[in-house]
Amino acid sequence: MDIPNHMLLWNHAYCKIFDVRRVILRAEHSPRSYVVPASLLILSVRGSAQIMLNGTAHSTRRFQVFHTGKGSNLTIEPEAEGYEYYAVYYKATLSPGTSQTLKDVASQLRPFDTTYSLLPSDPVMMYRLFTDMYEEWEKADPVAPLRAKSLLLQLISELLNQMQTQGARSHKRDLAAQIITIIQTRYADAITLESLSESLNYSVAHLSSYFKSRTGLSPIDYLIKVRIDKAAALLLETDATLKEIAASIGYQDPFYLGRLFKKYKGVSPSHYRAQQAKRPGLEDCPSTTMRLSIGPPKPLRYTGIDDNDYQPDRDGEDEINMYSRSRPSTAIVLLFSLMLLLSACGTGNVANNTSAANENGTASTGTNQEQAAGTSTSEQPQTKTVSTVTGDVKVPVQPKRIVAGEYLGSLIALGITPVGTSSHHIINPYLNDVLKDVEDLGDGNGNLEKIAAMEPDLIIMDDTYAEMNEQLVKIAPTVIVPYASFKSVHEEITYFGELLGKETEAASWLAEYDRRTVAAKEKVLNVIPADSTFSILEYMGKDISTVGSNYGKGGQPIYNVLGFKPPAAVMAELQDPGWASLSAEVLPKYAGDYIILTTDNQTMDTLKADPIWGGLDAVKNDHVYIWGADRSWYWDPIAILIQTEELADWLVQTKQ
Repeated sequence: MDIPNHMLLWNHAYCKIFDVRRVILRAEHSPRSYVVPASLLILSVRGSAQIMLNGTAHSTRRFQVFHTGKGSNLTIEPEAEGYEYYAVYYKATLSPGTSQTLKDVASQLRPFDTTYSLLPSDPVMMYRLFTDMYEEWEKADPVAPLRAKSLLLQLISELLNQMQTQGARSHKRDLAAQIITIIQTRYADAITLESLSESLNYSVAHLSSYFKSRTGLSPIDYLIKVRIDKAAALLLETDATLKEIAASIGYQDPFYLGRLFKKYKGVSPSHYRAQQAKRPGLEDCPSTTMRLSIGPPKPLRYTGIDDNDYQPDRDGEDEINMYSRSRPSTAIVLLFSLMLLLSACGTGNVANNTSAANENGTASTGTNQEQAAGTSTSEQPQTKTVSTVTGDVKVPVQPKRIVAGEYLGSLIALGITPVGTSSHHIINPYLNDVLKDVEDLGDGNGNLEKIAAMEPDLIIMDDTYAEMNEQLVKIAPTVIVPYASFKSVHEEITYFGELLGKETEAASWLAEYDRRTVAAKEKVLNVIPADSTFSILEYMGKDISTVGSNYGKGGQPIYNVLGFKPPAAVMAELQDPGWASLSAEVLPKYAGDYIILTTDNQTMDTLKADPIWGGLDAVKNDHVYIWGADRSWYWDPIAILIQTEELADWLVQTKQ
């Protein structure tokens, strides 16, 4: 498909929307067959169906997009769980005055009638455009059709852009990154866990637990953080009143925002503005936010956030007129400029890091990397260039002050202790002994101000917080490694060994990893048949979910290292999409001979007393390994190694 020319033709198009529908087909409905009356866009929302489009069969998948033209033959046959989708009927033509050359291209490509489908890499964006268009179309407002038409053009633009960047097939986008996208782009709306669940088609329990395992925050706590950061940026970048700022970020009461702001920033909004105004170089300071308009994108509603501080802050400050400035002193300006220069050049102070050893397979740690005896530092190359997803980055050959928001297990395995990391890694039970003296940078991937104050010479992050990553490069060389981009422990350790000049340490650690995992597997297969089936389940509250090999909770050790499989009936589902939310009634279908269960409130006794759980063979035979989320959620290389050995010991014990 010639995407550039499709984009060019759409840039000269005039379009009209005929209808926008949300359609629900139940399993008992007869197949719908008809000739499409206009150009058509379909977004699959829930369930599944067999779609026959101009004689070609398609099995629908969640958030799959279909496009076809007027006169196409379409049949939709819902499957057992039914099928729900959005449909947009439109007509598009080239605008008057379009050149004959473009008309010739259009006659060949037929951009408004071409049949194609896409599994979007950013499904949240697609879903929001369809839902917003549907909401506008349903309004009895004279300007609503114009807004709907504008959204259609945005939808086509996004559709073609994603097709161009990913080709005809998509890659999976991390759930946490999708939630962050929703919150970052719609923070002024009334976002609740239920609305996130609706948007992403995940259960509330799975969505919440997975997001917290990735970021250390609940989705609602992250929403508050984003709103407070946006408010902080507006306080610094504008002279807007607190009432105007509150309205622009989703709070209708400025006093409510004032209380939240003081709770999270430690000072009231007026004091924050006054303090920051005294700091030099405001335009060059790293910021967690981007500039934004005061006006909200649509009328605001109350959020679903509970807070007991819903009272005005009566500290005598003028909450409406808070803007004041003072000139920074020359000494402070010079000091700040020097700090930025040292940070940019990667010559910050070097901390003396203590050595540590991890009896569970980590090499001796310590980042005091000395030059070879008798060799002048000036004779050694000081930097090297590495290729990353954000382009080539020049990094120190021997970094000594590394800040890492992710991939802590790999760094520790290579004998490197970072100077700072985020909160949810500090409490990682597999690493916390080594990290006990490491600076806590805060939730998510850390706080920019704390990171800057540590004067790192290298920053390692994943791609979850894209906006934050754009600011990190102002502090130090930053290597962005997409989350869950490594297919194996070997691939991950090898990559960081090469990045950090630790190839020898990487080879040594992997050799030990192989020795120990092979021994664990041999020990297990001596007592457990290789064709035994395993289920990786989570049971939180009343919600049950299952995952495959890429979501932690024991999936990596069981499926990737020990080589066991899930029940055959669900194997395909646990490969793609890799998870499922379950009702208790279908639990027997997903339950294997052995169950690895993450739960914080169940025991073997309570499981056996439950009429459904108690009927499972794994429960009857005491073949259930129960652990808490505080241990099961981690799946860095060190965690995988330790979990493998612990699970192997348990499996052997079940046969004794």
